[in-house]
Amino acid sequence: MAAREELIILFDEMGTALELLGANAFKVNANRKVARVLEDMTEDLTPLADDPAALQKFDGIGKSSAVKICEFLTTGRIQDHQALLEQLPDGLLELLNVPGLGPKTIRNLWEHAGVESIADLEQAIADDALGDVPRLGKKTIANIADSIEFMKKAGERMPIGRALPLAERLIEHLHAKGGVGQVEYAGSLRRGRDTVGDINLLATCDDPAGLIEHFQSLDDVDKVLLAGDTKCSLRLGLGMQVDLRVVPTEAFGAALMYFTGSKEHNVTLRERAIKSGMRLNEYGLFPDDGQDTPPQDRGITPAAAATEHDIYAALDIPFHPPELREDRDELDSVPPLVTIEDIKAELHAHTTASDGHLTLKELVVEAKRRGFHTLAVTDHSRSSVQANGLDDDRLRRHIEAIREIDAATKGIRVLAGSEVDIHADGSLDYDDQLLAELDIVVASPHASLKQDPAKATARLLAAIAHPLVHIIGHPTGRIIGRRAGLSPDLHALIEAALEHDTVLEINANPQRLDLRDIHVRAATDAGCLLAINTDAHTDTHFDFLRYGVLTARRGRLGPEQCINCWPAKRLHAWVASKR
Repeated sequence: MAAREELIILFDEMGTALELLGANAFKVNANRKVARVLEDMTEDLTPLADDPAALQKFDGIGKSSAVKICEFLTTGRIQDHQALLEQLPDGLLELLNVPGLGPKTIRNLWEHAGVESIADLEQAIADDALGDVPRLGKKTIANIADSIEFMKKAGERMPIGRALPLAERLIEHLHAKGGVGQVEYAGSLRRGRDTVGDINLLATCDDPAGLIEHFQSLDDVDKVLLAGDTKCSLRLGLGMQVDLRVVPTEAFGAALMYFTGSKEHNVTLRERAIKSGMRLNEYGLFPDDGQDTPPQDRGITPAAAATEHDIYAALDIPFHPPELREDRDELDSVPPLVTIEDIKAELHAHTTASDGHLTLKELVVEAKRRGFHTLAVTDHSRSSVQANGLDDDRLRRHIEAIREIDAATKGIRVLAGSEVDIHADGSLDYDDQLLAELDIVVASPHASLKQDPAKATARLLAAIAHPLVHIIGHPTGRIIGRRAGLSPDLHALIEAALEHDTVLEINANPQRLDLRDIHVRAATDAGCLLAINTDAHTDTHFDFLRYGVLTARRGRLGPEQCINCWPAKRLHAWVASKR
């Protein structure tokens, strides 16, 4: 694990440990903020091991935290982290893995029932020994017991490629009720995070109780956790909690904004509202009359509530698409972002010549049907034996077949390409003579994905600098939830890509999303060119495009820096410039 990833865990654990120990909120939040700052960083921290002042230049990292980071980079440990953990029972932090258990409840269980581990909690429930714990009723205890069982069989966070289609099916189910107005998913899913922990749905309906009842008729309901007049929480058998809230039509925009988050963005908006003499909550933006009672409970008319656009406008802030609500930027800065409609070319796709499921003709027909002006056919190279990679002779025959279908097909340009393996030493899978016969080269790492960062960086830099390489495909090789992939110095790769006019790919396959959003942001800020490719192996894989676009938008990528958005003439000229 790279140093940055380890530090994220350590600072998050310090924040949690402090909360469990009853420390003040400032100390708790300071550590968690450092963890968030580190999550958004792409810099290699190693050179800063002896320079805490340089670390303090990152907003959110104070002097004390900078010293701790340097301590870890130098010694591999943080003494304060170890000291905090020594004050906690060994199994206490594991209780956070139980769905629905937060630090406050865990501290309550620890202080009043001596619960120090999941095993302790299970035993206490079995012995009916939690009755004297404050704020813990029988129903809550029963839900905790159920959560433990659910945790044992459930998986990790759900990738967006599964969560988004699931949310869309749930919305269809709700609309089938009749009398339903607006229905939207919110939360981290709407913000385009690559994985989600649960699904939040908001709806308007003239029969809220009926919609809540209808919601519970889903086929895959494992347990109804809560069912009230306007809110319902379900646990699905496939391992996901889904919350539905039925909200007033006139306050739908405010509720959607609030439940979309992020928490940090909401706080920033509320602070802006206060400065403007107003109050913002999930019911709307209200004039602040100095009363403590919520304004909606007193019949106060909101200045804006029906739509998110209305609220942003009333606060004199440009509308922030959900993907930009991670509170990483100034409120008044919203750049143009790439859209699905902007994408006019697919530059990484496979056929039955390697491991794809479409023939060359079928792939071309599908790409043309999708409205692309350019398709690059990039089957695997010879070292990808598991993917039926092409040897030299097969590739030359494949090039001929692509040239023939390009000549015979009107309305789309078909480029003869290859996804060429980048070997561990940075060399490519074909010699330069054969590479030069291709229209386009996508060079990708597929093996040796546990290299140390220095070797990984050198490996990818060699491919970026190769004069016949156009695009670096899925640069880290990560598979979400299964492997971390390479941890190269992204800033070094970006600088090299700029120097050599080489494009870095955002692989839209929802199992990859590589480059990830923070890498996209660093590349975008530097002026680097990027590509959003589906890596299609069958016709439905073209639908992956939306996940790549979501990731790109989270990284503030606009159409000008995305080569898939360029007009055909400009794109083809750039492709030819490498030959």
